[in-house]
Amino acid sequence: MSQQYREIITKAVVAKGRKFTKAIHKIQPTCKPSSILGCWIINHNYSAKKKGKKVEICGSYDANIWFSHHDNTKTEVVTERISYVEEINLKYRKAEYFDDNEVLAKVVQQPNCIDCKISSSGQKIIVNVEREFLVEVVGETKLVVMVNDLGEEDCDWEAEVDDEELSEIDPDFIKDLSDE
Repeated sequence: MSQQYREIITKAVVAKGRKFTKAIHKIQPTCKPSSILGCWIINHNYSAKKKGKKVEICGSYDANIWFSHHDNTKTEVVTERISYVEEINLKYRKAEYFDDNEVLAKVVQQPNCIDCKISSSGQKIIVNVEREFLVEVVGETKLVVMVNDLGEEDCDWEAEVDDEELSEIDPDFIKDLSDE
């Protein structure tokens, strides 16, 4: 019995990449802040495209900082739209692939404020943000599979449940938990 092999072309993940980033943003409020009361990162949007052996992610988010001013007698929220460009290196599984332009990008860690403080000059607010992405590149690749040279398989595709097997089925196999 000789073994036969066939080559199959299929779509599969041919490369992956992952990147964790910390970024520092300096935001200028309209008045001198006295203290920081809160900071939230919202409205995150991004798109990904392949550039050579890397994936470029272009994105943006809003940083909302709630702060007090005039010696903690008034509060205000300052919002700033922050844009970024992230390049993620790819690691390919093997060299033989075709048409690898489909990119799947997933946010592992949404942009998140890890620290927010007033600068040493007292005029700006410094926001530390972290984020993480996972990217996969889908391309066509070749698989080699072993073929059964016996032709037809020995299994019965039309297998039915007979009366004897049906009589062995317990129709009350699920307990009613409300009785307990």
